[in-house]
Amino acid sequence: MKKKNEWDAVFTRRLETRYDEMKWLYGELYNGYKGSFEYFLSMLFRNYTERKKALKDLDTERENRPDWYREDDLVGMLMYTQCFAGNLKGVRKHLNYVQECGVNYLHLMPLLQSPEGRSDGGYAVSDFRSVEPALGTMKDLEDLADACHERGMSVCLDFVMNHTSEDHEWAKKARAGVKEYQDRYYFFDNWNIPNDFEKTVPQVFPQTAPGNFSWCEEAGKVVMTTFYTYQWDLNYWNPVVFNDMTDNMLFLCNKGIDVIRLDAVPYIWKQLGTRCRNLPQVHTLVRLMRMAAEIVCPGTLLLGEVVMEPSKVVPYFGTVEKPECQILYNVTTMASTWHTVATHDVRLLKHQLETVFALPKQYTFLNYLRCHDDIGWGLDYAFLSQFGVEEVAHKKFLNDYFRGFIFNSDARGELYNDDPKLGDARLCGTTASLCGVEAALLDQDEMRLTKNLTLDIMLHAFLFTQSGIPVLYSGDEIAQLNDNAYHDDPLKMEDSRYLHRGSLNWEDAKKRKKKTTLQGKMFGAVKKLEKIRSGYRVFDNSADTWLVETWNDHVLGIGRYKDGEKLIGLFNFNNHDETAWISEDGAYTDLMTGREREAKAVGVPAGDFVWLYTRLAGD
Repeated sequence: MKKKNEWDAVFTRRLETRYDEMKWLYGELYNGYKGSFEYFLSMLFRNYTERKKALKDLDTERENRPDWYREDDLVGMLMYTQCFAGNLKGVRKHLNYVQECGVNYLHLMPLLQSPEGRSDGGYAVSDFRSVEPALGTMKDLEDLADACHERGMSVCLDFVMNHTSEDHEWAKKARAGVKEYQDRYYFFDNWNIPNDFEKTVPQVFPQTAPGNFSWCEEAGKVVMTTFYTYQWDLNYWNPVVFNDMTDNMLFLCNKGIDVIRLDAVPYIWKQLGTRCRNLPQVHTLVRLMRMAAEIVCPGTLLLGEVVMEPSKVVPYFGTVEKPECQILYNVTTMASTWHTVATHDVRLLKHQLETVFALPKQYTFLNYLRCHDDIGWGLDYAFLSQFGVEEVAHKKFLNDYFRGFIFNSDARGELYNDDPKLGDARLCGTTASLCGVEAALLDQDEMRLTKNLTLDIMLHAFLFTQSGIPVLYSGDEIAQLNDNAYHDDPLKMEDSRYLHRGSLNWEDAKKRKKKTTLQGKMFGAVKKLEKIRSGYRVFDNSADTWLVETWNDHVLGIGRYKDGEKLIGLFNFNNHDETAWISEDGAYTDLMTGREREAKAVGVPAGDFVWLYTRLAGD
């Protein structure tokens, strides 16, 4: 390893601008660990020197255009490699399809090596530097990333930083009694301290994985397992853990990963007497990781997985002077959207969007309707209480609605992690099935099918109207239905999230080219929405956004303005035709039909939307 005086000019320049803050923050966490910071710096330089020229060129390009990810041309797609195309080589072969979907941001779900049957969908990593053999090799991942870059596409990959699999090399040595490796986890000789932790730390999966600790028979000790018993929490009080995990992250960046999704990031710092969530040290660690990436691979972004209310989410952006994650999930808007589908009442969604619209424009959210996970009903019940809504009863209503247990509901979903006592069950299902497409097809009811597909398209239009990065869940572009076959798979049947994790039906995908098919209608609608979004400046993420008062609790109104262009989006969440009682001056064009239309007392069909556009005179 080269010494400091042998570091090259680019690395030195990047390091010098961050050195003082980095040393201060590192010292706050790890004061007294002699040599660990020096090792950290040498590790950064090693990763910098190992970064290939093509990626360094991309770094330079993005350094010169630091807002590249905030522009309005990014559209993402989330997929499991095995579900989309079998393996990484298969994904590479199908990149034409991905591009045809209008996607230039590809999020590959966990694909690093993990034990079959004890992986939590790939979130129990046994080797951070190896791909699951059934999916390919690290070379295949690098080749796929290179192919994506050649097409102007970015690649996102999950980085599971809170824990490792119990089969990880560190865990195996810890089980064997090696203290150095036990110190990389939270090991205790008896249940005294774990029981004290349990007094304040909530359970993540109270039904399927109760408690936050497990007994390790081989070591004869208790180990912290916040999620599942086979996922051992890493001890970030130990600088070796932070150094080596940052090294693992940068290794993936050097394979061409553009966006690192920091999985379960709020949980990574544990402290007795607290909830072990969102502690100040978490933000210190994320800030250090952000600076490490800026030094080694500044073309890389951090995406924080913070599935909590806005007051807990927004701090992970950091500050303008000391930024943390570049992108965060807009999880509350997602949950509020499905609440609105069930209640037909837009007041909560308006309240949620009001909070989002008030945030600084440099805050970039990743917006989505569905993802690989369940829908949790972490809504603003304090706000809902003014309308007589009680939390447990309302959660039951939502889950009943989306299982089709409510009169007039065509939704078809299943519960996840049901807790009848607390009423905290969550919900699973594909977008199309939750919109009622599956039920209408089973009943062979064309009228209901048209109505429910219209709702699906409307929700996607709402997605594209928001500022941020819209991300489709693979299969949603062709209105893919629930995969009920998971019930017959012994490795999946206990986890209802596999209901919406089915393999892409390539025979159905072929039907996208026929406009009269269900798949063709959905695919054509998504393509049209994407084309319109990319063709007008008003959809730029830097546009001004506001709520438009529609004087109708069934119709959501959103206004956007940029460089003289103005858009009014109206979304009817009711199952009846409604009127948005707006009165806007000027001549507007309906972007979906191309026809001129007044922005006054606008009729919006059931479960449908209107995009009204105008260019203001003099701007």
